[in-house]
Amino acid sequence: MGRSVDAVLFDIDETLIDLQAAMGSTLQAVSATDLTHFSAADWEAYTSLFAADPQGHYDAYLAGRVGFADQRVLRLQHAREEAGLAPLDSDAARAWNDAYEQTLPQYFQAFDDVVPLLDALEARGIAYGAVSNNVHDYQRAKLDAAGLERIKVLVGIDTVGVAKPDPAIFHEGVRLLGSTPQRSAYVGDNLVVDGIGAANAGLLGVWLDRADNPSPVRTDGAVVPPEVSSIASLGELLDLV
Repeated sequence: MGRSVDAVLFDIDETLIDLQAAMGSTLQAVSATDLTHFSAADWEAYTSLFAADPQGHYDAYLAGRVGFADQRVLRLQHAREEAGLAPLDSDAARAWNDAYEQTLPQYFQAFDDVVPLLDALEARGIAYGAVSNNVHDYQRAKLDAAGLERIKVLVGIDTVGVAKPDPAIFHEGVRLLGSTPQRSAYVGDNLVVDGIGAANAGLLGVWLDRADNPSPVRTDGAVVPPEVSSIASLGELLDLV
């Protein structure tokens, strides 16, 4: 047992929901005819690049420089370029994005360790919720599609007008759970945005570094600062709270 905690907040993508797997299934389902030659290894590399977003297009969306659909298409075009494929023209890109948006929710699934952890938190009387770097309604629909309707408290970037790692978004989640930063934990797969960001906001910052399913934003050799705890599965959180 570690720090006294009565509230836990979670990141959603790659923490509660296996978004990369959903992305991979969707990319294959809506793939153009010029990807039919892809092997399983090709698809894995293509999906990993799309999910990792090394050019920072999603960050540009968070900063208000591009739209949500635009960042997704830019990530696709980069993945296509790296695969030696020609870029999609504007009409094809728009059609691809529409198909992707309609198909993706079919593949949302919670990681296997999510429900057992939520059961255990409830048994201990620990409140829980989610704080996400996406808009509230989009993430609400995602949680529901993945069978996580029980997560009632949800804060999105449009809830308070800022994104992680701004302390205000963590503090709003804490407020909605009726706790304080000092008695709350935040768990996420991004060491900097989630773990360090939460710690800087006064919460117990917990970096989820899944041993069997590394995050697409994971950096090899990352140094975990002493103010952040690291776990390899969600079940390990119970040893910290």
